[in-house]
Amino acid sequence: MSTAQEVKQRVTEKMDHAIEHLKRDLAGLRTGRASVALVDGIRVDYYGTMTPLKQVANVATPEARLITIQPWEQNLIREIEKAIQTSDLGLTPSNDGKLIRIPLPPLTEERRKELIKVCKKHGEEVKVQIRGFRRDGNEELKKLQKDTKLTEDELRKSEAEIQKLTDQYVQKIDDVMKKKEGEILEV
Repeated sequence: MSTAQEVKQRVTEKMDHAIEHLKRDLAGLRTGRASVALVDGIRVDYYGTMTPLKQVANVATPEARLITIQPWEQNLIREIEKAIQTSDLGLTPSNDGKLIRIPLPPLTEERRKELIKVCKKHGEEVKVQIRGFRRDGNEELKKLQKDTKLTEDELRKSEAEIQKLTDQYVQKIDDVMKKKEGEILEV
């Protein structure tokens, strides 16, 4: 059987995981600046197996608005180009036979606003997850109290700690969102 401290620890781990997931999701959103995270989700047909791009090529950002991809095997250039074109990133790669270049055009004001909406949607989804973890933790605590593993006072104290934890994580989400919005609005 678990204790109130173990319940709090599990809730904390779930909330940490949710924040990390949000950061990964937001890293894939295109801002005005080049980032290798932008192509993280792209998979390439590597001898019949869909393989992550970074496992078959070197991905770099030599300039603020340019991503370069150097395949480890030259015959993969066409496959990588095809994977980029069919992705929903809206990018146009070009190659010189050895290196693929992806220039990032400046974002329009309209596109920036769309990206901010997408950011906020991701943030709200994670906030809902965080509140769900709080609910699950509180239910677990109530079950412990019902099974006489916790006193009424310990239950109230533990619920207050989980609420404080929830508030801290919601603030972390807001901070991550503000930072990403700043990157999007940067020219």
